Amino acid sequence: MVENKYVGSIEAGGTKFILAVQDTESGEVVAKKRIPTTDAKETLAKSIEFFKEHPVSALGIGTFGPIDINPNSRTFGYILDTPKRGWSGTNVKGTFEKELDIPVVMTTDVNASCYGEYIARGRDNSKTYFYVTIGTGIGAGAVQAGKFIGLNNHPEMGHMLVTPYPGDNYTGKCPFHGNKCVEGMAAGPSLEGRTGIPGEKLPRDHKVFTYVSYYVAQLLFNAYMTMRPDVMVVGGSVLNDQDLVQVRGFFKEFNNNYVATPDVDELIVRPAVADNGSATLGDFELAKEALKNK
Repeated sequence: MVENKYVGSIEAGGTKFILAVQDTESGEVVAKKRIPTTDAKETLAKSIEFFKEHPVSALGIGTFGPIDINPNSRTFGYILDTPKRGWSGTNVKGTFEKELDIPVVMTTDVNASCYGEYIARGRDNSKTYFYVTIGTGIGAGAVQAGKFIGLNNHPEMGHMLVTPYPGDNYTGKCPFHGNKCVEGMAAGPSLEGRTGIPGEKLPRDHKVFTYVSYYVAQLLFNAYMTMRPDVMVVGGSVLNDQDLVQVRGFFKEFNNNYVATPDVDELIVRPAVADNGSATLGDFELAKEALKNK
């Protein structure tokens, strides 16, 4: 392995992989590519080809899951049983380590995003940061005192149980939990599942966004009661800033003045990193730490 001043990032999503290279001296992104997520063999091969064309000294990966994060496990760095067809049992971390001969650190996409928000918001180790993405799937991660919450296993808060919104009779999109979990009722595919219209083509005043806001608020309230985070970041493409007004309103209803909270406009916020780039920033920083700990 020849060390250089570059580190790499892979934001491995269910529909696309975003590959990026950062110059650690300037902080600039010097190369970037988006490839569709097809089968595991093809997608990993194209990613490896990119990093052979743009060599890096370490690689951070934030991926869809669930994944094995236990370093003592036989399947450490693998994607476990996942709804994404053809990816269960894929040794992601080991494949990149073997092909690129560099340190590779891998976590969930939402952990990486949360870490990126922790970096962008000042690396304040006196705070707990929470990040949830509402997209093709739903997932959440948390960083407390600069460390991920979840030692040998990562959170799966997208499958937190929810209570249906009155009048929402949708049967749910989750193959495991139907209409009982937040992902089944609020992830992107649930919009078209209810209406027959892709979410991006629905008018923003459609009642389906009220449903989604209600379920997301349940997730946030439950997470707040569990961890009491200082900042709760809502990312992903399903909800916009106006929807967050509804989310905050439902959150306040659920709390019903039970515990004191910061101003909800400051507690429940959109990402500090533009263009949903929190995961890429988090990956770069995790790659740098892997180099230091090598």
